[in-house]
Amino acid sequence: MTDYKLFEEYDRLPGVPPKLLSRVKKLCGSTYADLLFHIPHSVIDRRAFTTIENAEAGKLQTLKVVVTSVKNPANARSPFKVYVTDESAETMELLFFNVGNWIKKSFPEGKQMYLSGMLEEDFASKKMLHPEIYPASANVDEIAKLEPVYPLTKAINSKMLSKAIDFALTLVPEKAEFLPEEILNKYNFPSFKSALQELHHPTAPESLEINSVFRKRLAFDELYAWQSVLIESRNRTKIEKGFAHQVPRHSELDSESLESKLISSLPFALTGDQNKVIAEIKQDLQSEHPMLRLVQGDVGAGKTLVAFAAMMQALENGYQACMMAPTEILATQHYLNAQNILEPLGIKTGLLKGKMKVKEKRELLAALADGSIQIVFGTHALIQDTVKLKSASLVVIDEQHRFGVKQRLKLTSLNLENADRTPDVLVMTATPIPRTLCLTAYGDMDLSIIREKPPGRTPIKTTVMPDSKISDIANALNRVMDKGEQIYWVCPLVEESEKSDLMAATQRYEELVSLYSENDVALLHGKMKPKEKDQVMSEFKDGKYKILVSTTVIEVGVDVPNATTMVIEHAERFGLAQLHQLRGRVGRGSLQSNCLLVHTNKVSKIARDRLDIMRQSEDGFLIAEKDLELRGPGETLGTHQSGHVITKVADLQADKELINEARNLAIKSINENKGLSPRVVFLQKLFGRYEAAKLLQSG
Repeated sequence: MTDYKLFEEYDRLPGVPPKLLSRVKKLCGSTYADLLFHIPHSVIDRRAFTTIENAEAGKLQTLKVVVTSVKNPANARSPFKVYVTDESAETMELLFFNVGNWIKKSFPEGKQMYLSGMLEEDFASKKMLHPEIYPASANVDEIAKLEPVYPLTKAINSKMLSKAIDFALTLVPEKAEFLPEEILNKYNFPSFKSALQELHHPTAPESLEINSVFRKRLAFDELYAWQSVLIESRNRTKIEKGFAHQVPRHSELDSESLESKLISSLPFALTGDQNKVIAEIKQDLQSEHPMLRLVQGDVGAGKTLVAFAAMMQALENGYQACMMAPTEILATQHYLNAQNILEPLGIKTGLLKGKMKVKEKRELLAALADGSIQIVFGTHALIQDTVKLKSASLVVIDEQHRFGVKQRLKLTSLNLENADRTPDVLVMTATPIPRTLCLTAYGDMDLSIIREKPPGRTPIKTTVMPDSKISDIANALNRVMDKGEQIYWVCPLVEESEKSDLMAATQRYEELVSLYSENDVALLHGKMKPKEKDQVMSEFKDGKYKILVSTTVIEVGVDVPNATTMVIEHAERFGLAQLHQLRGRVGRGSLQSNCLLVHTNKVSKIARDRLDIMRQSEDGFLIAEKDLELRGPGETLGTHQSGHVITKVADLQADKELINEARNLAIKSINENKGLSPRVVFLQKLFGRYEAAKLLQSG
């Protein structure tokens, strides 16, 4: 299938004034193809064509009328009135507020026209407020119909978008088809173009419902396009030359292996899930293909130790390993853990930070380049051009959702030696992700899950409370501090805002300082400089402060086993995934921990359901499934950053039964065509996935 104008960036659109073009691009996207998938969210039903005599109050009516008289406004607040009649000989009043003199010219006596609007009726008359006006020469079938209502922005209306989208529809080839006959028959799908036509010009309100066959048809196409990107990307990674891990230096049972030394040095036994995932990673590392594996583990499930065990095999074979974390404080935590656990085994570790003394950084870079530092931890500082390792065969990325695709690819090209080989990549996330979302967002990765928590962790007691109890909570904190334990207090905003009733972190900090002292309370928020944030967090961990008032910047942070109480204000405003991550900051040790979810008196049913789920369960995977149902994929992943799937048509909850089918079709098509067929490439371009495919392939 050849390329079409569909993929060009438009510089004009029918029905759209040039000065509004930039707004349409921001709303819908910049190509004609983008317009196709700006789908209406509802319809206006104008099909009730009637007369004034038979028109019903409270219903949208379409009528053909003639103007009988006009009455000018009595004052600035009065409406402009137009009186009309029709073949039934009854009269009706049209009311227009806040209109200019132009409207007088629009209603000369005796003028015929079509009207469409909501009829109102009182004891004296029938009337319409600001009805839609159409010329008498118009085809009534083009007026008395279902009118699509699109997501809009300022100065852009649905009629304007409809004209522009109709032009884009003319660019779609009539015979455009991407799915095989057996899929079309299995789901009774319409053709691709007819599905688009029906969604933009619905013949029934049901056509726009999430389970309509027209939406399902396009959802399947979108999932197929994205799965083909992921499958082809994975296949290309597999044929690239990886590091030779097939022959471990030691057998699995050899007590002299670094992995055995690591595990035997631990003061506790690994969980069954940890052992299972370590075995899966080891199998990958001994394969001829580069590893690309995602490890999901609930908060506190022990993912870091699994990563350390994987690093041992890289070091065993004479290579290096590196680990990138989203924040400097988290990278530092991993480094300190490695110092405690790995350096006693004779392993040399290093920490690369954004700001280091010149001499210290020069010595570190030299040690990475000559291989004397075997494992390096860092943030984005690791992907600077000045950073080169002698030969790193394993790259570990913590909290994948904080990094984009380009950053991930950059990490796989750090080596001075073996620069042509693709390192193994291990990705970790403490955000449990539902299987449907995993297949769509991370379908190019193999998946491992750690559900078990290490023994000795005491369950967190979660309590839901109204904000009327907030002063009682604040006064009760001294009981926690008297036991030598610490408290997190989370607020949604940094500073007090006149436009919001959300409690600001700065305001709550000042109130708690007045209640206790500034020696006991610290403040942490995203507007602080990184160095300031790191200092506050380090001092809190060291026990200098008893209470840390914070925004959600602590969602991914250091372990403070002594922190046993978490207070979250306006908890109803947070998503389940975020609440679960925040709660995971406590309960890191054997002490009994508590999480208080504080809400306002007026709480929606959905918000109350979220709070009830949090009260009832600590299972991150169950919570993630519920979050996907309630809030959608972007919130479940915790971010809308690039590198994540925000679909145009498909709904990852409602369409989950299609994901496996789309994936299997993508695998079959790529195998049969030995790569992406022209039709699949065309489909990827339609849904905006082609650039993602090129980026992954070029990496």
